[in-house]
Amino acid sequence: MAEIKVMPKQLAELIAAGEVVERPASVVKELLENSIDAGADTVTLEIRNGGISYIRITDNGKGMSREDVPTAFISHATSKISSATDLDSILTLGFRGEALPSIASVSKVEALTRTKNEETGTRYCAGDGEEILIDEAGCPYGTTITVRDIFQKTPARMKFLKKDVTEANAVASVIDRTALSHPEISFRFIRDGKQTLFTSGDGNLLNTVRGVFGKEFASQLIPCENNQGEVKVSGFISRPEFSRPNRNMQYFFINGRYVRTGTGSAALSEGYRNSIMVGKFPSCIINIEINPSLVDVNVHPAKTEVRFGDEKPVFNSVYGAVRNALAAGDTPHQIQTKQKPYTFPVSYTESAPQKPEQVKLTDTKNNLWQKESVSESKNTDSQPVKYTPPVSEPIRYTPPVTTTVVARTPEKELKKDDPSIDNIDDILLRSPSESLPAERRENAVTEPVKPGDINDFDEEKFRLVGEAFMTYIICEYKSKLIIIDKHAAHERIIYERLKKESGERTGQLLLMPVTVNLPKEEYSAIIENLEIISRAGFEIEDFGNGTVIVRMCPMELTFDDVPDIISEIAGRFVEKRRDVMFEKLDWLYHSVACRSAIKAGNFTSKYEMEKFAKQLLSMPDIRYCPHGRPVLIEMTQRELEKNFGRI
Repeated sequence: MAEIKVMPKQLAELIAAGEVVERPASVVKELLENSIDAGADTVTLEIRNGGISYIRITDNGKGMSREDVPTAFISHATSKISSATDLDSILTLGFRGEALPSIASVSKVEALTRTKNEETGTRYCAGDGEEILIDEAGCPYGTTITVRDIFQKTPARMKFLKKDVTEANAVASVIDRTALSHPEISFRFIRDGKQTLFTSGDGNLLNTVRGVFGKEFASQLIPCENNQGEVKVSGFISRPEFSRPNRNMQYFFINGRYVRTGTGSAALSEGYRNSIMVGKFPSCIINIEINPSLVDVNVHPAKTEVRFGDEKPVFNSVYGAVRNALAAGDTPHQIQTKQKPYTFPVSYTESAPQKPEQVKLTDTKNNLWQKESVSESKNTDSQPVKYTPPVSEPIRYTPPVTTTVVARTPEKELKKDDPSIDNIDDILLRSPSESLPAERRENAVTEPVKPGDINDFDEEKFRLVGEAFMTYIICEYKSKLIIIDKHAAHERIIYERLKKESGERTGQLLLMPVTVNLPKEEYSAIIENLEIISRAGFEIEDFGNGTVIVRMCPMELTFDDVPDIISEIAGRFVEKRRDVMFEKLDWLYHSVACRSAIKAGNFTSKYEMEKFAKQLLSMPDIRYCPHGRPVLIEMTQRELEKNFGRI
């Protein structure tokens, strides 16, 4: 009996569809490419429930004739190539003839289309790989494709779809990339009845960037252009000071097609060499125009990867464009105030016989707002008073027991507002229990002293020697020379405190909420993990369309750290989304601790060094930073004397 059989047509189509249609975003990508290939200059995309239940794409392209519509839903039917030689010069985005039949095999599809030469249009309905209806219909010229109930008949695939918001963000990411690749086309995106994207289609790439990512991101860009032989590069790159912790904002296009290219990414990084901090990455929107015969786009099912016949010209063109742009457009960073002075009148009661008192609000070291008398004005009306809110630093809550820190030294008494103490709140003076809320602090104080607590520290055998390279604290303790990496050690101390307070932390309320614009994948990752992020002391709200608002952050962070750490968190969550062993909360503590710890090269007073060294040496369990680097090294007096030949 024969064991090899020809698969049924529907089963074969389902297998083939799996290579093209993975999720609603895949459907949107294929249909948008068809609209662009049809010559449309206006495209509208509408989705509901993340595109799972409803997708509709309307364009004003050339449309399809009634004879061509049924053929378009047959596998490998296409108008874009007709012979093997056409594969050597592909200029269209689609060419395989797999999109429409693959979509129709896993969903219900309705097509309305009309060419300019036809008086009436055509309505075509298909579902589960079979034709259902073809008839005349009234419609404008162009094509409208409606896709409903994707994967309803294939539950094995349906269960792998994510939440509606995640799938919708994936769709938004697709239309963002498509709009950036074709600024000459006007795109409109309607998500659950709300318009979230509109581009003008005026051909100006910078205007399209504003529409996709916002005005703030667009202001960080400088134009780049280079034309070398058969490779032409154009687009925008970010200024070095606006670098990011990952490569998620790097967009490369080959002849108008979004691709992931290691060659372009390497050339971009090389162009920024010595212009950007280590561990940071630039953003870019770069289109590479190349002779189609020199690039193979038929190497990946989703057509997001390409193969160059010769990578060197592409590398050189991108590298040259970046270097020229930085040389011409990267001006020195200008320091600007974050907010103009705000003016408001002082209110008063009309029944008061005296003139209203004018007060000036000033920010002082010990009191957030303090009144100061102002001399009376000749004008009897209330005069406005100007003040500048202290936007550079968030409001900090300090427990009552740590509002003033007094330490007795042989020289003098040091207080918290002493200028010789730098950043004393963040660095040295609070033990883990002192930073807890009052009710938890009471419990912590009553815990029995364990080995390694501060009470076990031998004060008489400790002596501070000094600091080397403004990075390493040097001291003597119990006949040993101790060298402490102050950043690594402080980072681990903060990390341990964050872990101890996990889930019970209350962050600091920001005086001005911070808005952070993110790529759609990163935005989706943040929204999905809001509960986990809140346990680390953040309060984040969804502002929609790739933007989140941060209203609260951990007390260890400063105002300026917030945008960078949110981008870093989002990028890390996207990078590790398939890693089942990824401990998100633990990594969050790593990141917060690293950013809030004192940095190598920062000034540290003698008093701070002494307090910090004593605290660290009383905690024998802390020997490595969260990244695995040692926090201190030690050398016995005997080893030191052996090196000098004394013994």
